[in-house]
Amino acid sequence: MKKLLIIAAAILLCIAAIPSKAAAQPSVSARNAVLMDMDSGRVLASKSAHERRPIASITKIMTALLAIESGRMKEKVKISEEAVMVEGSSLYLEKGETLTLEELVYGLMLRSGNDSAIAISQFIGGSTPEFVAMMNKKAKQIGMKNTVFMNPHGLDDPQHQSTAYDMALLTAKAMDNLEFEKIVGTASYKTKSRPLRVWENKHRLVREGGRITGGKTGFTKRSGRTLVTTAKQNGLHLVTVTLDAPDDWRDHQALFDNGFISYRLVNVVEKEPFKVPGEHDFFYAKKMVRYPLTEEEKKIAYVRIVLDQKKDKSENSAELWIGDEKQMEVPIYRSKKQETSFFEKVKGVLD
Repeated sequence: MKKLLIIAAAILLCIAAIPSKAAAQPSVSARNAVLMDMDSGRVLASKSAHERRPIASITKIMTALLAIESGRMKEKVKISEEAVMVEGSSLYLEKGETLTLEELVYGLMLRSGNDSAIAISQFIGGSTPEFVAMMNKKAKQIGMKNTVFMNPHGLDDPQHQSTAYDMALLTAKAMDNLEFEKIVGTASYKTKSRPLRVWENKHRLVREGGRITGGKTGFTKRSGRTLVTTAKQNGLHLVTVTLDAPDDWRDHQALFDNGFISYRLVNVVEKEPFKVPGEHDFFYAKKMVRYPLTEEEKKIAYVRIVLDQKKDKSENSAELWIGDEKQMEVPIYRSKKQETSFFEKVKGVLD
Protein backbone atom coordinates (compact mmCIF):
# COMPACT_ATOMS: atom_id res chain seq x y z
CA MET A 1 0.00 0.00 0.00
CA LYS A 2 1.28 3.45 -0.88
CA LYS A 3 0.81 6.78 0.76
CA LEU A 4 0.83 10.09 -1.03
CA LEU A 5 2.78 13.13 0.01
CA ILE A 6 2.22 16.26 -2.03
CA ILE A 7 5.03 18.79 -2.06
CA ALA A 8 3.28 21.81 -3.51
CA ALA A 9 6.09 24.06 -4.63
CA ALA A 10 6.94 25.81 -7.85
CA ILE A 11 9.79 23.52 -8.73
CA LEU A 12 10.75 21.59 -11.79
CA LEU A 13 12.75 18.76 -13.00
CA CYS A 14 13.59 16.64 -15.95
CA ILE A 15 14.19 13.06 -16.93
CA ALA A 16 12.72 10.91 -19.71
CA ALA A 17 9.16 12.08 -19.69
CA ILE A 18 5.65 12.31 -21.03
CA PRO A 19 5.44 15.11 -23.62
CA SER A 20 3.24 17.98 -22.49
CA LYS A 21 -0.15 18.26 -24.16
CA ALA A 22 0.31 22.01 -24.10
CA ALA A 23 2.96 22.00 -26.86
CA ALA A 24 2.29 24.97 -29.11
CA GLN A 25 1.62 24.62 -32.85
CA PRO A 26 4.26 26.74 -34.55
CA SER A 27 3.76 28.93 -37.60
CA VAL A 28 6.11 27.22 -40.06
CA SER A 29 6.19 26.31 -43.74
CA ALA A 30 6.51 22.61 -42.89
CA ARG A 31 3.62 20.19 -43.22
CA ASN A 32 4.99 18.39 -40.14
CA ALA A 33 7.27 19.76 -37.42
CA VAL A 34 8.45 19.12 -33.90
CA LEU A 35 10.74 20.87 -31.43
CA MET A 36 11.86 18.52 -28.66
CA ASP A 37 14.10 18.78 -25.61
CA MET A 38 16.45 15.85 -26.18
CA ASP A 39 17.29 15.28 -22.51
CA SER A 40 13.74 15.01 -21.18
CA GLY A 41 11.83 14.10 -24.33
CA ARG A 42 9.43 16.99 -23.75
CA VAL A 43 7.80 18.33 -26.90
CA LEU A 44 8.00 22.13 -26.84
CA ALA A 45 6.23 22.77 -30.16
CA SER A 46 4.62 20.53 -32.76
CA LYS A 47 2.59 20.49 -35.94
CA SER A 48 1.08 17.18 -37.11
CA ALA A 49 4.13 15.56 -35.55
CA HIS A 50 2.66 12.02 -35.55
CA GLU A 51 1.54 11.95 -39.19
CA ARG A 52 3.35 9.23 -41.15
CA ARG A 53 5.22 10.64 -44.12
CA PRO A 54 8.10 9.79 -46.46
CA ILE A 55 11.32 11.07 -44.87
CA ALA A 56 13.99 10.85 -47.59
CA SER A 57 17.65 10.98 -46.50
CA ILE A 58 17.12 11.76 -42.82
CA THR A 59 16.70 7.95 -42.83
CA LYS A 60 20.50 7.88 -42.79
CA ILE A 61 20.55 8.92 -39.13
CA MET A 62 19.55 5.34 -38.30
CA THR A 63 22.03 3.91 -40.80
CA ALA A 64 24.87 5.92 -39.26
CA LEU A 65 23.89 5.05 -35.69
CA LEU A 66 23.92 1.31 -36.39
CA ALA A 67 27.27 1.60 -38.16
CA ILE A 68 28.82 3.45 -35.23
CA GLU A 69 27.33 1.08 -32.64
CA SER A 70 28.87 -1.89 -34.50
CA GLY A 71 32.29 -0.86 -33.16
CA ARG A 72 33.88 -1.52 -36.55
CA MET A 73 34.57 2.04 -37.68
CA LYS A 74 38.27 1.45 -38.43
CA GLU A 75 37.64 -1.63 -40.58
CA LYS A 76 37.91 -1.45 -44.37
CA VAL A 77 34.86 -1.85 -46.58
CA LYS A 78 35.02 -3.01 -50.19
CA ILE A 79 32.55 -1.24 -52.46
CA SER A 80 30.16 -3.49 -54.37
CA GLU A 81 28.57 -3.04 -57.78
CA GLU A 82 25.17 -2.71 -56.12
CA ALA A 83 26.44 0.24 -54.08
CA VAL A 84 27.89 1.95 -57.16
CA MET A 85 24.68 1.52 -59.17
CA VAL A 86 22.22 2.99 -56.64
CA GLU A 87 20.50 6.16 -57.87
CA GLY A 88 20.35 9.58 -56.26
CA SER A 89 22.96 11.51 -54.26
CA SER A 90 26.37 9.87 -54.41
CA LEU A 91 29.96 9.91 -53.20
CA TYR A 92 30.89 8.59 -56.68
CA LEU A 93 32.51 5.50 -55.24
CA GLU A 94 33.98 2.92 -57.62
CA LYS A 95 33.45 -0.82 -57.60
CA GLY A 96 36.26 -2.65 -55.79
CA GLU A 97 37.79 0.35 -54.00
CA THR A 98 38.05 0.29 -50.21
CA LEU A 99 37.32 2.91 -47.58
CA THR A 100 37.05 2.60 -43.83
CA LEU A 101 33.59 2.33 -42.34
CA GLU A 102 34.30 5.63 -40.57
CA GLU A 103 34.94 7.37 -43.90
CA LEU A 104 31.73 5.94 -45.34
CA VAL A 105 29.73 7.23 -42.37
CA TYR A 106 31.18 10.71 -42.80
CA GLY A 107 30.27 10.57 -46.50
CA LEU A 108 26.82 9.30 -45.58
CA MET A 109 26.05 12.12 -43.15
CA LEU A 110 27.87 15.05 -44.77
CA ARG A 111 27.19 14.35 -48.47
CA SER A 112 24.21 11.98 -48.12
CA GLY A 113 25.80 9.32 -50.30
CA ASN A 114 23.32 6.61 -51.24
CA ASP A 115 26.22 4.46 -52.46
CA SER A 116 27.71 4.77 -48.98
CA ALA A 117 24.40 3.71 -47.41
CA ILE A 118 24.31 0.50 -49.47
CA ALA A 119 27.98 -0.27 -48.75
CA ILE A 120 27.41 0.23 -45.01
CA SER A 121 24.28 -1.93 -45.01
CA GLN A 122 26.06 -4.80 -46.76
CA PHE A 123 29.08 -4.59 -44.47
CA ILE A 124 27.18 -4.38 -41.16
CA GLY A 125 24.14 -6.51 -41.97
CA GLY A 126 25.69 -9.01 -44.36
CA SER A 127 23.07 -7.87 -46.87
CA THR A 128 20.88 -4.83 -47.29
CA PRO A 129 17.63 -6.66 -46.32
CA GLU A 130 19.26 -7.95 -43.13
CA PHE A 131 20.47 -4.46 -42.28
CA VAL A 132 16.98 -3.03 -42.84
CA ALA A 133 15.68 -5.61 -40.35
CA MET A 134 18.25 -4.26 -37.87
CA MET A 135 16.99 -0.73 -38.52
CA ASN A 136 13.40 -1.69 -37.73
CA LYS A 137 14.42 -3.61 -34.63
CA LYS A 138 16.33 -0.58 -33.36
CA ALA A 139 13.38 1.71 -34.16
CA LYS A 140 11.13 -0.48 -32.01
CA GLN A 141 13.63 -0.38 -29.14
CA ILE A 142 13.75 3.43 -29.28
CA GLY A 143 9.95 3.70 -29.25
CA MET A 144 9.44 4.81 -32.86
CA LYS A 145 5.87 3.51 -33.07
CA ASN A 146 4.99 4.97 -36.46
CA THR A 147 8.14 4.12 -38.39
CA VAL A 148 8.87 1.49 -41.02
CA PHE A 149 12.24 1.41 -42.80
CA MET A 150 12.49 -0.31 -46.18
CA ASN A 151 16.02 0.76 -47.15
CA PRO A 152 19.12 2.38 -45.62
CA HIS A 153 19.10 5.57 -47.73
CA GLY A 154 15.55 6.92 -47.82
CA LEU A 155 14.78 6.70 -51.52
CA ASP A 156 11.04 6.58 -52.12
CA ASP A 157 9.18 3.40 -51.21
CA PRO A 158 5.45 3.46 -50.40
CA GLN A 159 6.05 1.64 -47.09
CA HIS A 160 9.14 3.60 -46.04
CA GLN A 161 7.68 6.16 -43.62
CA SER A 162 8.18 7.84 -40.28
CA THR A 163 6.99 10.92 -38.38
CA ALA A 164 8.58 14.14 -37.21
CA TYR A 165 8.16 12.94 -33.62
CA ASP A 166 9.75 9.52 -34.23
CA MET A 167 12.70 11.09 -36.02
CA ALA A 168 13.21 13.43 -33.07
CA LEU A 169 13.28 10.40 -30.75
CA LEU A 170 15.86 8.74 -33.00
CA THR A 171 18.01 11.86 -33.16
CA ALA A 172 17.95 12.29 -29.38
CA LYS A 173 19.10 8.69 -29.00
CA ALA A 174 21.80 9.08 -31.63
CA MET A 175 23.14 12.31 -30.10
CA ASP A 176 23.82 10.41 -26.88
CA ASN A 177 26.60 8.73 -28.85
CA LEU A 178 29.67 10.96 -28.79
CA GLU A 179 31.03 9.63 -32.08
CA PHE A 180 27.73 10.27 -33.84
CA GLU A 181 27.59 13.76 -32.34
CA LYS A 182 31.09 14.50 -33.61
CA ILE A 183 30.35 13.31 -37.14
CA VAL A 184 27.06 15.18 -37.65
CA GLY A 185 28.59 18.34 -36.21
CA THR A 186 31.47 18.31 -38.69
CA ALA A 187 31.48 21.07 -41.32
CA SER A 188 33.99 19.38 -43.66
CA TYR A 189 35.94 16.13 -43.73
CA LYS A 190 39.00 14.86 -45.63
CA THR A 191 39.45 11.14 -46.26
CA LYS A 192 42.69 9.34 -45.46
CA SER A 193 42.13 6.71 -48.13
CA ARG A 194 43.02 7.32 -51.76
CA PRO A 195 41.85 8.92 -53.91
CA LEU A 196 41.65 11.85 -51.53
CA ARG A 197 38.15 13.20 -51.08
CA VAL A 198 37.03 16.35 -49.27
CA TRP A 199 33.38 16.48 -48.23
CA GLU A 200 31.58 19.61 -47.13
CA ASN A 201 28.45 19.18 -45.01
CA LYS A 202 25.26 19.84 -47.01
CA HIS A 203 23.56 21.12 -43.86
CA ARG A 204 23.90 24.89 -44.08
CA LEU A 205 23.23 25.55 -40.40
CA VAL A 206 25.92 23.07 -39.34
CA ARG A 207 28.42 24.86 -41.55
CA GLU A 208 27.46 28.17 -39.95
CA GLY A 209 28.14 26.79 -36.46
CA GLY A 210 27.18 28.76 -33.35
CA ARG A 211 24.52 26.99 -31.30
CA ILE A 212 23.99 24.32 -33.98
CA THR A 213 25.49 20.96 -33.02
CA GLY A 214 24.44 18.66 -35.87
CA GLY A 215 21.83 17.64 -38.39
CA LYS A 216 20.86 15.89 -41.61
CA THR A 217 19.24 17.03 -44.84
CA GLY A 218 16.87 15.12 -47.10
CA PHE A 219 14.86 15.50 -50.29
CA THR A 220 12.89 13.51 -52.84
CA LYS A 221 10.07 14.73 -55.06
CA ARG A 222 7.63 12.65 -53.04
CA SER A 223 8.81 13.71 -49.57
CA GLY A 224 9.71 17.32 -50.27
CA ARG A 225 12.45 18.88 -48.16
CA THR A 226 13.12 17.07 -44.88
CA LEU A 227 15.50 18.37 -42.26
CA VAL A 228 16.82 17.48 -38.81
CA THR A 229 18.85 19.97 -36.76
CA THR A 230 20.16 19.90 -33.19
CA ALA A 231 21.24 22.89 -31.11
CA LYS A 232 22.52 23.69 -27.63
CA GLN A 233 22.09 26.90 -25.62
CA ASN A 234 21.60 27.79 -21.94
CA GLY A 235 21.96 24.13 -20.96
CA LEU A 236 19.10 23.08 -23.23
CA HIS A 237 19.73 20.45 -25.94
CA LEU A 238 17.00 20.75 -28.56
CA VAL A 239 16.18 18.94 -31.81
CA THR A 240 13.96 20.22 -34.60
CA VAL A 241 12.54 17.97 -37.32
CA THR A 242 10.55 19.23 -40.30
CA LEU A 243 8.96 17.23 -43.13
CA ASP A 244 7.85 18.69 -46.46
CA ALA A 245 9.10 22.16 -45.56
CA PRO A 246 9.74 24.61 -48.44
CA ASP A 247 11.42 27.10 -46.09
CA ASP A 248 13.07 24.67 -43.70
CA TRP A 249 16.18 26.70 -42.79
CA ARG A 250 14.02 29.56 -41.56
CA ASP A 251 11.60 27.15 -39.86
CA HIS A 252 14.41 25.64 -37.81
CA GLN A 253 15.95 28.90 -36.72
CA ALA A 254 12.53 30.25 -35.70
CA LEU A 255 11.70 27.13 -33.70
CA PHE A 256 15.04 27.24 -31.91
CA ASP A 257 14.66 30.95 -31.19
CA ASN A 258 11.29 30.31 -29.57
CA GLY A 259 12.48 27.31 -27.58
CA PHE A 260 15.60 28.91 -26.17
CA ILE A 261 13.79 32.13 -25.28
CA SER A 262 10.73 30.52 -23.71
CA TYR A 263 12.19 27.62 -21.70
CA ARG A 264 14.67 27.26 -18.84
CA LEU A 265 15.90 24.16 -17.03
CA VAL A 266 15.28 23.82 -13.30
CA ASN A 267 16.65 21.14 -10.97
CA VAL A 268 14.06 19.28 -8.90
CA VAL A 269 15.65 16.02 -7.75
CA GLU A 270 19.36 15.48 -7.36
CA LYS A 271 21.61 12.52 -6.60
CA GLU A 272 22.39 13.81 -3.10
CA PRO A 273 20.03 12.42 -0.41
CA PHE A 274 17.20 14.72 0.69
CA LYS A 275 14.68 14.62 3.54
CA VAL A 276 10.94 14.21 3.06
CA PRO A 277 8.67 15.58 5.85
CA GLY A 278 7.36 12.84 8.15
CA GLU A 279 10.01 10.32 7.09
CA HIS A 280 13.07 9.26 9.11
CA ASP A 281 14.92 7.98 6.07
CA PHE A 282 16.49 10.13 3.42
CA PHE A 283 15.75 9.75 -0.31
CA TYR A 284 17.75 10.18 -3.50
CA ALA A 285 17.46 9.81 -7.28
CA LYS A 286 20.04 7.89 -9.29
CA LYS A 287 20.79 11.00 -11.32
CA MET A 288 20.00 14.67 -11.22
CA VAL A 289 16.60 15.36 -12.73
CA ARG A 290 15.91 18.55 -14.70
CA TYR A 291 12.98 19.73 -16.77
CA PRO A 292 12.37 22.65 -19.17
CA LEU A 293 9.58 25.02 -18.13
CA THR A 294 8.33 28.43 -19.12
CA GLU A 295 8.05 31.22 -16.56
CA GLU A 296 4.26 30.78 -16.47
CA GLU A 297 4.57 27.03 -15.91
CA LYS A 298 6.87 27.60 -12.96
CA LYS A 299 4.02 29.30 -11.14
CA ILE A 300 1.79 26.20 -11.23
CA ALA A 301 4.38 23.38 -11.18
CA TYR A 302 4.72 21.08 -8.18
CA VAL A 303 6.28 17.76 -7.25
CA ARG A 304 4.22 14.97 -5.76
CA ILE A 305 6.09 12.36 -3.70
CA VAL A 306 4.60 8.86 -3.67
CA LEU A 307 6.08 6.52 -1.03
CA ASP A 308 5.58 2.81 -0.48
CA GLN A 309 4.82 2.06 3.17
CA LYS A 310 6.75 -1.20 2.94
CA LYS A 311 10.27 0.02 3.53
CA ASP A 312 11.84 -3.08 2.03
CA LYS A 313 10.30 -2.03 -1.28
CA SER A 314 11.74 0.56 -3.66
CA GLU A 315 8.50 1.64 -5.34
CA ASN A 316 8.87 5.31 -4.45
CA SER A 317 8.64 8.11 -6.94
CA ALA A 318 8.68 11.85 -7.48
CA GLU A 319 6.10 13.08 -9.99
CA LEU A 320 6.23 16.41 -11.75
CA TRP A 321 2.87 18.09 -12.37
CA ILE A 322 2.09 21.31 -14.20
CA GLY A 323 -1.38 22.22 -13.05
CA ASP A 324 -3.49 19.09 -13.55
CA GLU A 325 -1.14 17.49 -16.10
CA LYS A 326 1.42 14.93 -15.02
CA GLN A 327 4.65 15.47 -16.93
CA MET A 328 6.91 12.68 -15.71
CA GLU A 329 7.75 10.26 -12.93
CA VAL A 330 11.18 9.56 -11.43
CA PRO A 331 12.04 6.60 -9.16
CA ILE A 332 13.52 7.67 -5.81
CA TYR A 333 15.24 5.46 -3.26
CA ARG A 334 15.67 5.36 0.51
CA SER A 335 19.02 6.22 2.08
CA LYS A 336 20.34 6.40 5.65
CA LYS A 337 22.81 9.14 4.70
CA GLN A 338 21.98 12.54 6.13
CA GLU A 339 22.08 15.45 3.75
CA THR A 340 20.30 18.71 2.99
CA SER A 341 16.56 18.56 3.56
CA PHE A 342 14.19 18.42 0.61
CA PHE A 343 12.64 21.77 1.51
CA GLU A 344 16.08 23.39 1.73
CA LYS A 345 16.80 22.13 -1.79
CA VAL A 346 13.45 23.46 -2.97
CA LYS A 347 14.14 26.81 -1.35
CA GLY A 348 17.49 26.93 -3.12
CA VAL A 349 15.79 26.41 -6.46
CA LEU A 350 13.15 29.04 -5.83
CA ASP A 351 15.45 31.73 -4.44
